[in-house]
Amino acid sequence: METTIAAISTAMSASGIGIVRISGEDAMEVISRIYRSKGGKKRIKEVPSHTIHYGYIYDGEELIDEVLVMIMRAPRTFTGEDTVEIDCHGGVFAMKRVLETVLKNGAEIADPGEFTKRAFLNGNIFRCSCQICSSPSKESRTFSRWRS
Repeated sequence: METTIAAISTAMSASGIGIVRISGEDAMEVISRIYRSKGGKKRIKEVPSHTIHYGYIYDGEELIDEVLVMIMRAPRTFTGEDTVEIDCHGGVFAMKRVLETVLKNGAEIADPGEFTKRAFLNGNIFRCSCQICSSPSKESRTFSRWRS
């Protein structure tokens, strides 16, 4: 896949933590443009895979949020691509602002189900797993009927 995608991976509600996920060949480039470590010396795209780093997300010189950034390099990720998860403060405003900064710096907004589609296309999950991910649970179908 040529494009690098991003999306908010947690509920858009008042919460303590929100997660913005980035996946694709330029994921490390995108995060390196917006992440700064506490001391300002860490080069995030050079850190080992499957590690977590404390720091800040910046839009130019504007501080956006204090974050934890998880770096996961291909192929050992859900999508099979380089993946970054930004754990930011929860709440609609903070998560949207972090996502906007990610998009402004090279990622494209993910379509619904696109992370799962990439995992399937890269051989990381099978068709039945995709159907389970996309089909509503018995509980949610019951709840939907009850609310109608």
